[in-house]
Formats: sequence, C-alpha cells, structure tokens
Amino acid sequence: MTTTLIIGLLIPLLGTILGSAFVFFMKDEMSPRLQKSLLGFASGVMVAASVWSLLIPAMEMTSIDNMDNEAKVWAVFPAAIGFLLGMGFLLLIDELTPHLHIGTDKPEGMRSHLSKTAMLALAVTIHNLPEGMAVGVVFAGAESGISNISLASAVAVSLGIAIQNIPEGAIISMPMRAAGNSRWKSFLIGSLSGAVEPVGAVAVMLLASLLMPVLPYMLAFAAGAMFYVVVEELIPEASNGQHSNLSTIGFAIGFVLMMVLDVVMG
Repeated sequence: MTTTLIIGLLIPLLGTILGSAFVFFMKDEMSPRLQKSLLGFASGVMVAASVWSLLIPAMEMTSIDNMDNEAKVWAVFPAAIGFLLGMGFLLLIDELTPHLHIGTDKPEGMRSHLSKTAMLALAVTIHNLPEGMAVGVVFAGAESGISNISLASAVAVSLGIAIQNIPEGAIISMPMRAAGNSRWKSFLIGSLSGAVEPVGAVAVMLLASLLMPVLPYMLAFAAGAMFYVVVEELIPEASNGQHSNLSTIGFAIGFVLMMVLDVVMG
C-alpha cells in the first residue's frame, strides 16, 4: 500500500483520538448547545459523504450517457439494492447488539449484563463500522482505476469522516467522564472506539479484487449503513429537547463543508 493510502486509512482514527482528547481540556460535562451543534455537524458530513462520494459514483459506474430511459432504470438498481442492504445490515446489528443510544441511559438490543461503559463502546463501534467500510471501498475504487473515484476524492472522504469523528469522539468521552470514569479511561475508550474504522477499511481493501465486480453495490451499501446511523442515532438525539435549531445549523455547515471537499478534491 502506498503512503497516501496508509495515511488515508488512518486519518479517521486520528479524528476520533483528537475528539476524545477534549476530555482533558473541558472541566464540566459538555453543554447541550455544543452537543446539539456537534451532532448536527456530524450528521451533515455523513449525509454529504454518502451522496457525493458513494451513491453518485455508484450510479455513474453503471450508467452510460446515451442510455434510453428503460436502461437507466436498470442502471440505478445496484445503487438502490446496495443502499437498502446497508440499511438492513445496520438494522440487524442494532437489534442484536446490546448498546446505549448516544445521550441516553436506555439500553437497546438483546438483553445483556454488560456495563453502561461497554454498551456505549459497542454503540460507537456500530457507528464507526460503516464509516470504515466507506473509506475502504472508496480507496479500493480509486486504486482499481476502473471506477469514477479519484485518489483525491477518496482522501476527501477520509478527511470528511475524520472531521465528523472529532465531535463524535468528544460526544463519547465527555459523558463517560461525567459518569465517573477517569479522564484517561474516558480518553482511551473513546479513542479505541475508532479503531474499528481502519480495521474495516483494511478488510475491504484486502478483499478488493473480489469486490470489484460488485463495487457499485458496495459503495451504496456503505452509504446505506451511514444513513442508518444518521437517521437512527444522530438526528433523533440532535432534535430532541431544546436547542434543536443549533443542530440544524450544524447539519448545514457539515453538509456544505463535505460537499465542497468532495467537489474541490474530486
């Protein structure tokens, strides 16, 4: 793997580590206003990355400019099927894995005697898995040379996910600190929650030769999984209670930032 590829795969993890380090600089629990803004921002980045960097390339790979209308309908099928499979996969993981939703104390999934800390870590792992897959599949597409994804565009996806991982890391480590854990324990668990991203990305890269024929499905699959996290976890928490307008502003900023990154670097 090239240096650019290695750096691209590790950038999202560095974002999580940086966000988790907020626990050393913030004395009190994260304010509701800041948390709402960060949740909205993360949602905007993930939606924009899913559309511009995953769904659109997936559809472009199976479409031709001179296609008739009937052929275009069939060309969009891989993206549609992959998207639904990604949503379904995360729904299944969400149902089977005991975890806590961000910002709540109510366990979800199958019954478990795991601690709240462990269930919160599992929740973040669920969130980060599709992000790691997204990074891996776009780099696989860029490295293959047969897709409409450039290496710069793949780096943009990695950078965008790293940016949204910063508030996500803070959103995890700060409540853990407020719950009585030490700063170092909160930081380490928050940081390690992002380790699944490079692992998922490398797994996809290692299977790249087998995945090339179904790359459009994989791109859309990653998009569907990321959309599930946004719709199921981030937006409900960002919209709950007061200051939801701040989450809307954060969403707009995150969406535009990721859109610009993808267009400029793509």
